[in-house]
Amino acid sequence: MNGLDTPPVADPAARDAGRRRGPREMLRAGVASVLPGEPVLRTGHVLAVSSLVNAGLGFFFWTFATHWYDERTVGLSYSALSAALLLTGIGQLNLNDFLVRFVPTAGRRSRRMVLTCYAASISFSVVVALLFLALVPVVAPRLGFLLSPVAAVSFVVAVAGYAVFVLQDGALTAVRMPGWVVGENLIFAFVKILLLALGAALALSSGILLSWAGALVVSLLVANSVLMGRGIPRHERETRTAPPPPRMLKYATADWFGSLFRTAGYTVVPLIVLNNCGAEQSAFYSVAWNIAYVPYLIARNMGTSLLAESVRGPERLVAHSLRVLRHSGLLLGAVTVVLIAAAPEILSIFGASYAAQGTTLLRLLALSALPNLLLSVAIDVARARRHLNWAVGLQVAMCVLVLGLTHVLLPHFGVAGAGLAWLATQCVIALFLIASRSRWLVPVTEGSS
Repeated sequence: MNGLDTPPVADPAARDAGRRRGPREMLRAGVASVLPGEPVLRTGHVLAVSSLVNAGLGFFFWTFATHWYDERTVGLSYSALSAALLLTGIGQLNLNDFLVRFVPTAGRRSRRMVLTCYAASISFSVVVALLFLALVPVVAPRLGFLLSPVAAVSFVVAVAGYAVFVLQDGALTAVRMPGWVVGENLIFAFVKILLLALGAALALSSGILLSWAGALVVSLLVANSVLMGRGIPRHERETRTAPPPPRMLKYATADWFGSLFRTAGYTVVPLIVLNNCGAEQSAFYSVAWNIAYVPYLIARNMGTSLLAESVRGPERLVAHSLRVLRHSGLLLGAVTVVLIAAAPEILSIFGASYAAQGTTLLRLLALSALPNLLLSVAIDVARARRHLNWAVGLQVAMCVLVLGLTHVLLPHFGVAGAGLAWLATQCVIALFLIASRSRWLVPVTEGSS
């Protein structure tokens, strides 16, 4: 009998260890066998799954919202949430990317670093939210409903709560617990839908905003109990404490400044649509953008994984970048084809008017996600190398182009003009990045910002 006919002899120690594995360890082993072996791809894919899950449940959320609330309420509520996300981008100081960049090597300083970022983000977010409410009559008079006591409190909670929500994603990724990013998004989405139904049953005009604020509180309590109770203690035990990198404050300041422009590009466009086209057109834009933003999130999450893993192995940054571009390009291509082909059917779920007004817009936004992948990876490569001037410049260019083109194109093409603005912006920047690839996609040692 040759070796191929001989049954394998099981190692008793391995067999006993297998028997001792609990359901959690078996689940982890199963996930590891399905996902790619490279940590940069594995973490990125888990974060992408989180975005898909969140987007899928968000799809149901806005479907229910469009059926339970009138178009004017949906449009105003989405614009208010866009304003909240803009203020969150300002108030959270982009410390989520700071945590992804520095916690992997923080060791015993990890808990203090995370809590310090939380405190700074919450404080600044509350200040900017209150300042915005004071200026609503001047800068966004259509959002005057936010000045009622219940809506005002919900708005401030949504701004500060979402700031921490974003930061904890960065912290969970940095300590290699991306699975809990999926978990927190599931909790947030389910609680949000339940509270939305409660608000509709009670006929609350601020029900959409209230559902976001309440769901954030619940998800933050659960996810941070896991992060602080298990994730950070394990990370501090297993990771060597490296000396703090130089000029961390300068890095954080420059990164935050650049992120303001990226956030403004995402969140100011709905306000431009609201002010120029009215609440109903804003509702059509909001639904289309929420669907098309899914591939944007996938690209962002793969970039986050790239940043976290490149800190652990800077010499593999270019290889990781090319791998992320290949894998994400295939995934985003498939998602884009589906969105373009099924755009009318997807939007008809929200109502006939959404399909009639938003199909072209959704197709344009979906196409814009493909060149956006290159922009997203280029920004995170610059962050990993601490070349913050490059990252800031790319985000400023994106913001200026998309806001300027939206303002110019809306009067001529209606709400579809916003989609054209996004597609043109991303294509122009992608062509620039391809032409200048020798400047950012080459093996170099880490430099200072």
